[in-house]
Amino acid sequence: MDMHVGFPPHGFLQDHDPPLSRPAPDPRVAMARRLPAAVQPFLTWLTARPAPGEAMPERSPLAFVWGALAAVLGGFALSAWPVLMGGGPLAWLLLPLGWLVACWGLGVFQVVVFHHASHGTVFAGREANRRAGRMISAFLLFKRFDDYQHEHMLHHSAKKLLTEEDEFADFVLGLCGLQAGLPKRELWRRVAVNCVSPAFHWTFLRRRIQASLFTGDAAHDWMGRAFWGAAIGLALATGAQWALLLAVLVPVTVLLQVATVFRILVEHSFPEPAHIAARDKEFVCHATFGVFPGAQPPPEGAGTLPWAAWWAEMLTVHLFVRLFVLVGDAPCHDFHHRRPATRRWTSYIHARQQDLEAGSPGFPLGYTESWGLFRAVDRSLASLAATEPATIGR
Repeated sequence: MDMHVGFPPHGFLQDHDPPLSRPAPDPRVAMARRLPAAVQPFLTWLTARPAPGEAMPERSPLAFVWGALAAVLGGFALSAWPVLMGGGPLAWLLLPLGWLVACWGLGVFQVVVFHHASHGTVFAGREANRRAGRMISAFLLFKRFDDYQHEHMLHHSAKKLLTEEDEFADFVLGLCGLQAGLPKRELWRRVAVNCVSPAFHWTFLRRRIQASLFTGDAAHDWMGRAFWGAAIGLALATGAQWALLLAVLVPVTVLLQVATVFRILVEHSFPEPAHIAARDKEFVCHATFGVFPGAQPPPEGAGTLPWAAWWAEMLTVHLFVRLFVLVGDAPCHDFHHRRPATRRWTSYIHARQQDLEAGSPGFPLGYTESWGLFRAVDRSLASLAATEPATIGR
């Protein structure tokens, strides 16, 4: 369900509908109307959309830092438990659970802490943000923070977005091998193949290692090399190499890379050539959209079976997406591109809604959004399929 946000607040128009058509229903408003108050905070977090009139909570940036660290370490511990301690088949269920928890923490480090540190909005001072960013990039095999920060600032320029100098375009068109003008079916096939391809994951990992441990910045490179060398050496010395492989290396490499592919694919879409050529604020509006896990709840008076099916979908598919792919403020990436330097990112769910209801001051268009990850990926790939190759990279 792709929706274009209009007014009054919480009103939506289908992207292809005429301006005066009847607004399509907002799934989050329907959830607020049809479900008890006790579940609303959970639904707000899960969907990354607040209930109408819900107060904005205050949250410290450090809460994201400590939460991510606890998830990473806790996830590693859960995954390592059956490897180190043994146990029956049930104990091995801790392995995928640990992977999911660890990947959630790794994603928060990547999408929230590392990213917002590049904007200088996690810690109080510029140098504190830089030090934290450099440690994260060295330990988690992300691009050297200083290089990432430079490239990310270019990404936020309307003149550079969707060009050869843009990190998003480089990832989608370069690493993932997706090409403008290809049929959407072929683009989907390439995405699916990449997710299970050892060659793709090795290329991705090799790029990460090069950008993290072989940058020419000796202090940064040796910090990461010493960390990973010590981890591998300790595992070999104690006979815990399988625990290191399964509990740490799998989530840090393959699983995080799969999550990154899907997350980046829905960060942007490719607008019509006229908007790309204009490279103004309207172009930014068309090139970004919100992606929210969730689905329209059953109508008023629906029986037990439709509600059971809806809850099953919410607590399996959409919960997994929220923990594995759309972590942190990833669902509200469009808000970030409109307000990149705001410190209100810590309350991103409500901050985006407030900006929506205020008419997104300073921008000519309101927000556009999709409900459901795979629908959003399909939308992005459709926009790439409809794009002339000559319009990209100019």
